[in-house]
Amino acid sequence: MANYSFDIESTYDKAEMNNVEQLVMREISSRYDFKGTPAAVEWLTDKKGFKVIGSNEWQLETIIDMIGKQLAKRVMTSKVLDLSGKVTEANLRAWKDVLFRDGLSQDDAKKITKLLKDSHPKVRTQIQGPAVRCTSASKDELQAVMSTLRAADFDFPLVFTNYR
Repeated sequence: MANYSFDIESTYDKAEMNNVEQLVMREISSRYDFKGTPAAVEWLTDKKGFKVIGSNEWQLETIIDMIGKQLAKRVMTSKVLDLSGKVTEANLRAWKDVLFRDGLSQDDAKKITKLLKDSHPKVRTQIQGPAVRCTSASKDELQAVMSTLRAADFDFPLVFTNYR
């Protein structure tokens, strides 16, 4: 009997995030309400997030909304953005570091495995570092697992990879 499996990860596409950054910068340069302001989106030094710059907190929120809209246009979820950073203001500028969520924490992996054990007892789950592997003898059961996880409203993005 063949076993089928896939991995559940919480990650993002780096190339798409680069496209989002370029599209947001293009939109900022064309908007009249941002003319003459320091509004910008820059990569953080380690490419793990964006540094959103504006003249006040309102501009920061507007730019973050523009990032979310560009993510939605590119069929990505805005759950990848960690908006818990605080706003820093100095010299008529405000900025906020918006990090990307990458990798499942142990608590998030445990939430996923608990949900799957309750709803799909035939599926075996195994936490493997920043991913959860689901194994079953039936492809249909794995498709049902994917549907269940998409329906569950987690506060982190889910990506299904390594489908065998």
